Amino acid sequence: MINHLLLRLWKLLRGKPQWYFLWLMHPKFIVGVSGVIFDEQGRILLLRHRFWMQATWGLPGGYANKNERLEDTLRREVREETGYNIQVTSLIRVVSGYRLRLEASYRGTFLGGEERLDNREVMEARFFHPNELPAGLLPSQREIIRLSLATPDQARTP
Repeated sequence: MINHLLLRLWKLLRGKPQWYFLWLMHPKFIVGVSGVIFDEQGRILLLRHRFWMQATWGLPGGYANKNERLEDTLRREVREETGYNIQVTSLIRVVSGYRLRLEASYRGTFLGGEERLDNREVMEARFFHPNELPAGLLPSQREIIRLSLATPDQARTP
């Protein structure tokens, strides 16, 4: 009986009211995006981040804004942090389960641009050969790089 009433109420709430109800009843997540960005020589872009406590070097990335596609987040973050333009080519993995954070990692290609580091966040940007990654890179980021090397690049349309 109660299920029948709830179903009727749900159907009456069609559209936006259903979305507001779902939004109120579920936890909110932060969505982080990172990228393994390759240059024409097969080297990987790494950044020396100013605020990272656990590592000195890491993949470029950041957090998604409201209504922003994840691929656009990565393009924006790389451009803001380095001045570089990239093409996002494929999804490497999505990971959840750490508090209220979801993380998506992409593979991408360096297209060019003039280096203009955001000195508030980034101290240095360099390309490294996959066999010569620097010390101070988190094991989780080494794993993302390993996965990107094991997966053939499949260009995708935005």
